[in-house]
Amino acid sequence: MRNETRGTLELTLAMVLSGTLGVFVVESGASPFEVVFFRCLFGAVALGAYSLVRGFFTGHGFTARKLGLAALGGVFIVFNWVFLFEAYAATSISLATVVYHTQPFFLVLLGAVLLKERISRSKLGWLALAFGGLVLVSGVRPGDTGSLAGLGFALAAAVLYALATFVTKRVTGVRPHLIALVQVLVGMPLLLPFVRFGGVSGGGWGWLVGLGFIHTGLMYVLMYAAYAKLPTSKIAVLAFTYPAVAMGVDWAVYGHHIGLVQALGVPLIVLASLKVTLAARTPAAAPAPRTAAHAPEAASPAATRAA
Repeated sequence: MRNETRGTLELTLAMVLSGTLGVFVVESGASPFEVVFFRCLFGAVALGAYSLVRGFFTGHGFTARKLGLAALGGVFIVFNWVFLFEAYAATSISLATVVYHTQPFFLVLLGAVLLKERISRSKLGWLALAFGGLVLVSGVRPGDTGSLAGLGFALAAAVLYALATFVTKRVTGVRPHLIALVQVLVGMPLLLPFVRFGGVSGGGWGWLVGLGFIHTGLMYVLMYAAYAKLPTSKIAVLAFTYPAVAMGVDWAVYGHHIGLVQALGVPLIVLASLKVTLAARTPAAAPAPRTAAHAPEAASPAATRAA
């Protein structure tokens, strides 16, 4: 099998898994804080075991500065998950996922504010198009506080994800699996005060274990393996398998679907996000496969923008 074909299959599978994440979160029956805590716990076991077997701890490449940046990125990643899962509960998996994919625009704005990067006219145009799509997708009516809250949670998650990406991109020379491991390890003490260990039912544990081992362990391993084999353009395109699957799963399992007007906004956000993502990732600036630029943006993610 050709290297690129294998990478395509790996990333597609990773994005399909990411699209099922919402069901695991909802079916666990736990609060968002509890879900993220146990995702971090079981994810740390999965990523730690994989890194140990592969020998990644030898010559890990961490310095005090890099470790600090990875930990700061972990703070943003963890609370990004909390807000995203709150959005699932307040609105729907479909709406939350689509709004969450405004992350690239916040990354552009962060670059402009913190690094004084100039925003080109074309990027401003794509930002305007995405905003129009966001207005259509939200479908929020006056007095619809549930949808407004869900929209706010999803946007907050997108901002935190952009912050995590902004910070993590500055950690180079460290395998992404180790950066992800640091991030989930940071999440456990942060969220421990909000966890009720008796609040998860017997059946809920299976979903939480799945979040850790499937959506944090297996999914990230597949993504990082794929990144080393694929060009940036294909990674950016395949990333949209995630929201497509999430919307399909939300409809199949919970009967949630977006209306006609909302559906008109989806391609606007997808197109604008794709254009901005590709513009930000020219081949000359693409990081080496083993650098932290491939850490979960989020996953994430990005990046592929995996949750």
